[in-house]
Amino acid sequence: MIDKFEVRTPAHACLIDITTRIQRLAQQKGLEEAVCYVFVPHTTAGITINENADPTVQSDILMELDKVVPWRDNYSHSEGNSAAHIKASMMGSSQIVFLSGGQLQLGTWQAIYLAEFDGPRTREVWVRILAG
Repeated sequence: MIDKFEVRTPAHACLIDITTRIQRLAQQKGLEEAVCYVFVPHTTAGITINENADPTVQSDILMELDKVVPWRDNYSHSEGNSAAHIKASMMGSSQIVFLSGGQLQLGTWQAIYLAEFDGPRTREVWVRILAG
């Protein structure tokens, strides 16, 4: 079964820590050893894993992505959000995280983020946890 939850993004571009929500879903499954798939079904948002200790890392990531893929450029896409599509493709739409002892197996400073590139919006996150 796929579990789904919504995330309301507050800005045009941002990284939202969704680790706690995913861990809660994992605990509800009651599985000790599993594989957790996290997917976002949107073409202008992504999923990434990165540092959660220093919020300047998140702003640095967004700043550098803006340098590589500026919002305004000579894009052909008529909706005007080509940069968001490109950034989402660069970030990727999914991540896989192992569960052991019922806990997400992330590094000390790691968190799972929804990456918004065309907000603010309400985004959906899909999570599938399979016994391993």
